[in-house]
Amino acid sequence: MSRIPVTILGATGVVGQKFVRRLKDHPLFEIRHLAASDRSAGKTYAEACAWRLDEPSYGGLGDLVLRGANPGEAPAPVVFSALDSGPAKEIEPLYAAAGSWVFSNASAFRMEPDVPLLVPEANAEHIALAKTQQATRGFKGAIVCNPNCTATVLVMGLAPLHQAFGIEKVFMTSMQAISGAGYPGVPALDIVGNVIPFIRSEEEKVEEETPKMLGTFASGTVTPAPFAISALCHRVPVVEGHSEAVSVALRGNPTPEAVIEALKSWRGDPRVTTLPSAPPVPIRLHSAENRPQVRLDVERDGGMSVHIGRVRRCGLLGIKFALLGHNTERGAAGASVLNAELAHAMGYIG
Repeated sequence: MSRIPVTILGATGVVGQKFVRRLKDHPLFEIRHLAASDRSAGKTYAEACAWRLDEPSYGGLGDLVLRGANPGEAPAPVVFSALDSGPAKEIEPLYAAAGSWVFSNASAFRMEPDVPLLVPEANAEHIALAKTQQATRGFKGAIVCNPNCTATVLVMGLAPLHQAFGIEKVFMTSMQAISGAGYPGVPALDIVGNVIPFIRSEEEKVEEETPKMLGTFASGTVTPAPFAISALCHRVPVVEGHSEAVSVALRGNPTPEAVIEALKSWRGDPRVTTLPSAPPVPIRLHSAENRPQVRLDVERDGGMSVHIGRVRRCGLLGIKFALLGHNTERGAAGASVLNAELAHAMGYIG
């Protein structure tokens, strides 16, 4: 089977580089174009990009000449976007209108009512919003978003509980890796030996995006889940991996044992389990009292699983637990690739 040609937008940034690394030998997709800003277009990938990842350097594509970020120069049926929100708002619709399926890591369109905001194990059916989008916007293709990285990790932990019991309230405190700020990230004098209790717009994104992802899809629209949610987000001196302390009120006030069983048995949507980027187990449940930990756990399964431990009673909301996920893999490049694999499996592209 011939692979589907893809374009990567924002290929020189760290998330763009992770797209390159993930897609270089992908069984479904083949990198056809790397697109970047006007100042980088015309240069080779090696000339324009300071490679920040491990080998192979430039994903073996160092000699590939960068194109401009417009569908006339870099057309492909599938586009992976690592653009910042501002450029994404202008550029991604051009590709979707021209017929590309754009799998975006940007926040520009996440909360648009006709744009799928996907964590495939939790809400694969939401991809059908793309049909609404095509009808309302006249796109030949579509824009599909993966969520904010912190919200992605949270939804992976909440989805089994919402399905098994129903969620009434959520309180989450995050401890987020510096890589979430992009390269070069947070200045060393600000973050070394420190905790920064503010990440611009992060709490709002978590509080807005989570109910949409766990909402109900029917008649071409998503009705957000009705539970209340409050988030506190902090930057900590960790390179990769967002840790979250979660308290949740569940209908019926289940025991910790019942919650552990729901988490342990959950595999998510069965259409996702065989996709190339899907982890063998979406949630790794830990019984040791000092797990999960970033150093020990976050890179497992290529960073695509999340980790839960310390499930116990909460005196305020009922249940609390520790949650960990990889912010630049499960929360960024890997998430978009998994979304595209889902779209292919469900017949939207290919």
